[in-house]
Amino acid sequence: MIEALVYFTGAFFLLIITPGPGVLSVAGVGSGFGYRTGVRYIAGLWLGTNLVAIAVVSGLAVVLETVPELQLVFLVVSVAFLFYLAARIALAGSTIAFARAVKVPGAVDGIFLQFVNPKAYAVNGTLFVSFPLGFESTTTEIIVKFVLINIIWVPVHFAWLYLGVSLKRMALAPSTQRRINILMALAMVIVVVLALLQGQGMLDA
Repeated sequence: MIEALVYFTGAFFLLIITPGPGVLSVAGVGSGFGYRTGVRYIAGLWLGTNLVAIAVVSGLAVVLETVPELQLVFLVVSVAFLFYLAARIALAGSTIAFARAVKVPGAVDGIFLQFVNPKAYAVNGTLFVSFPLGFESTTTEIIVKFVLINIIWVPVHFAWLYLGVSLKRMALAPSTQRRINILMALAMVIVVVLALLQGQGMLDA
């Protein structure tokens, strides 16, 4: 059982440490809006990722995968929101006048991001379906996995927030800060596109 726990925690760490919409948006929010906003955003992400995990465990995600119409709706909403969030990060810290009207991301944005985040479903599906820990009780195994996931999830996301806030605190020139925010937003968009293409490839296989 100890070996299974090690494999599980190692797999989750590798899955979550790789850049995805969640961690990249955390760094972007930290860089563009600061630590306090970033903490609120992480709180929303945390709640959202646990709700997605519950959906995966309860089988609700399977319904999404088996109904083509729901898949299309999810795809459209997912892409639209992720691009919208990327635009808000890209405009943060800009000297362009209309950028001041950009709404500061909050907990609700974090929750919604996880609901439309392809990686959140893929990671939770892999972890809860695969990597049996050897507990006789399914309920016990699910609870242990939830605990382990959150123990790793929280510090990883705060590390990305620290990275983003550190960039903000460097008092960079507005043009440099704007370029950094744009690069973070572009990186998030690229990861989203790759995740969607991979998911489409799996569906077509």
